[in-house]
Amino acid sequence: MEEPNFWNDRKTSEKIIEELNHLKNRLSGVETLKERILDHLDLLEVLKQDYDQDMKELIEAEMTEISSMLDSLEIEVLLSGPYDSLGAIIEVHSGAGGTEACDWAEMIARMIQRWCERKHYKVEVLDAQSGEEAGIKSMSFLVKGENAYGYLKEEKGVHRLVRISPFDSNARRHTSFASIDVTPLFEETNIDFEIKESDLRIDVYRSSGCGGQGVNTTDSAVRITHLPTKTVVTCQNERSQIQNKERAMEVLKNKLYQLELEKREEALQKIKGGVMDVNFGSQIRSYVMHPYSMVKDHRTNIETSNVSKVLDGDLDMFINASLKAVRNGI
Repeated sequence: MEEPNFWNDRKTSEKIIEELNHLKNRLSGVETLKERILDHLDLLEVLKQDYDQDMKELIEAEMTEISSMLDSLEIEVLLSGPYDSLGAIIEVHSGAGGTEACDWAEMIARMIQRWCERKHYKVEVLDAQSGEEAGIKSMSFLVKGENAYGYLKEEKGVHRLVRISPFDSNARRHTSFASIDVTPLFEETNIDFEIKESDLRIDVYRSSGCGGQGVNTTDSAVRITHLPTKTVVTCQNERSQIQNKERAMEVLKNKLYQLELEKREEALQKIKGGVMDVNFGSQIRSYVMHPYSMVKDHRTNIETSNVSKVLDGDLDMFINASLKAVRNGI
C-alpha cells in the first residue's frame, strides 16, 4: 500500500485493502479473546484466595461466552484453504424419485439460500429448470460473500429425503434424492486462459418461469457447451440474450479454470471430486420426516430431530462438524 503507484489500478487496490481489513479483524479478535482469558485467569486466582459466590457465577457465565468465541475462531482458522475465502457457484440437481425428487431439489435449493440469508451473503439465481409437475429439475446460483465457498463446499454431495409423499393419494412413504455441486467463484482477474470460439456450442431458447415483461416471449435464455470437456452452463435470469450469454461465459470460465487447476495440481482433486451417483447409498446426509424426525450427516454422525429448522437454513452444526472432521483426517 505504500507503493507510489498503489492506486493506479483501483480494482486491485480495493481488493488488497479488503484483504488487509479482513486480516486486521481476525488479529483483533484473537487479541481481544486472549485479553479476556488472561483477565479471567486473574479473577480465578482471586476467587481461590477469597471465595465469592456472585463472582463465581459471573466467571462461569463469561467462560461459556469465551468458549463460544473460541469455537467461532476455530472454524474461521479452518477456512484457510486456497479458495475458501471466495464466493461459490451452487448447482442443485434432482435425482432418483421423479416428481418427489424435483420437489426435494427445490427444498434443498431454498435451504441453501436461507442459510445464505443468515450469513448475509448475496445470492443471484442464474438458471432454474422447472419440474414437470412440481419443484425443479435443476437450479444454479451465485453466492457472494467472504468464505462462502469455504463453508458451502461441505454441502457438496447427495442429500436423501424420506417422507410421506404429498403427491401420493395413498399417502405412502417415498425416498427422494437431490445433489449439490459447489465450485469456487474465482476472481475474473485470476482467469487468464483463452477459450476458443470453435470449442463452444451456443444454443438460445425461450426462458421459462417467472420473469419481467418480454422475458418469456423471446429467445433470451442461453446454453453454452464447451465441447472438449462436455461442460454445460445455462443462464436465463437476465432480461436479454446478451446479458445471459455474458453471465453464462463467466460461469463457464470458472468451471474450466477449476478443471485446469485440477490438471496442474493433484491436491486440487478435492475441489471437484468424482461424478456423484444421485441414488441409494451415495448420500452425505439423510432427512427423515416419517416414521420419525431426524437429520443425520453420515460423514460426522451429527444429527438433530428438528428437521424443519434445518430445512429453514440452520446448517452450521453440520458444516462446522464437517470442517473439523476434515481437519482431523476423519
